[in-house]
Amino acid sequence: MNISGLMDLPWWTQGFASLPWWGYIVVTLVLTHITIASVTIYLHRHSAHRALDLHPVVAHFFRFWLWLTTGMSTKAWTAIHRKHHAKCETEEDPHSPQVLTLKTVLLEGSELYRREAANTETLEKYGSGTPDDWIERKLYSRNDQGGVSLMLVIDVLLFGPIGLTIWAVQMLWIPVTAAGVVNGVGHALGYRNFEVEDASTNIVPWGVLIGGEELHNNHHAYASSAKLSSKWYEFDIGWLYIRTLEMLALAQVKRLAPKIRIEAAAKSSCDLQTLQAIITHRYDVLARFTHSLKATWGDELRRLWTTHQLHGVAFARVKAWLHLHERFVPAQEKAKLATVLENSRVLKTIYTMRQELTALWQRSSATKEQLLGQLEDWCHRAERSGIAALQDFSRTLRSYA
Repeated sequence: MNISGLMDLPWWTQGFASLPWWGYIVVTLVLTHITIASVTIYLHRHSAHRALDLHPVVAHFFRFWLWLTTGMSTKAWTAIHRKHHAKCETEEDPHSPQVLTLKTVLLEGSELYRREAANTETLEKYGSGTPDDWIERKLYSRNDQGGVSLMLVIDVLLFGPIGLTIWAVQMLWIPVTAAGVVNGVGHALGYRNFEVEDASTNIVPWGVLIGGEELHNNHHAYASSAKLSSKWYEFDIGWLYIRTLEMLALAQVKRLAPKIRIEAAAKSSCDLQTLQAIITHRYDVLARFTHSLKATWGDELRRLWTTHQLHGVAFARVKAWLHLHERFVPAQEKAKLATVLENSRVLKTIYTMRQELTALWQRSSATKEQLLGQLEDWCHRAERSGIAALQDFSRTLRSYA
């Protein structure tokens, strides 16, 4: 029976809210969007990353709504997401498509979530600071299916038989969009503003359907930022909701990504402010490095290809290796990469200097003065390299402020 046929049924079979066919579609979209907003604002930005504080009334509304529409507990979701950041793209990552394949994460995202939610070690290690009040212990966590059952009853009472379909869409929305699309596609396909040390991507520049979570690469670059958009053309609807709540005194933003500032004229030498800016914006630095050297290593790879010096290694594979930190290059491929680099002074210089640049913000035992000396030495060697693009990038590096 189609929707128009339902309109001819007795009033008591249609539910309390009789709507035109398009009204049911609008209601479904609104209800699922509230769920998405609850996940991105409450679970993700507030609970997992502490990027904002929420008024208790708002926080509890989100908790209640998520109990109704997903059955997920705050502690489990928070712990799993924090573990994802801590163990990203490794065997311990709960849902990495780089490890498990994109197909697995897309089709089995909710199963991966439930499996990790049953891991008490994960909950205890990563779930600190989440609600542990009476209603959480006695209702939300103890009876996680009670909420979705109640939502089914409410949908059927309000909308009649079509309420079953609305409820089914509500139940599928998070497993498909969040557990599948964000965790899967967001680590496999899309574009990258920042060269973070994982495979995260921005799926599309306009974060509307999934509440802003589409901007996943931006999030991995500045995980504790309440705002997920970065470029002028990107839109994060979750941030719009947060700003609205803030204006109503129902939320308080605690952290935002620091703004990137490049001075028009490069300094003659690096100082401590330059060093701090480079460390803070390290993923932007790496992205600019990649963009600046892209044409240079592309030309060099083509030269090696035409002169048959790639030794049977795929062109695209070598190109991908040059973008990675050496620890992410598969062990079985490192020997092939080393052979390629030995055949090209340009590629070897670029690759080596990229590794040395990333080491600047990984040497936690070095003093600021030591790191500054290493940065200045790096710039001098880049300017003496004879590689024009590397020389230009060195001047850009001195311009960070």
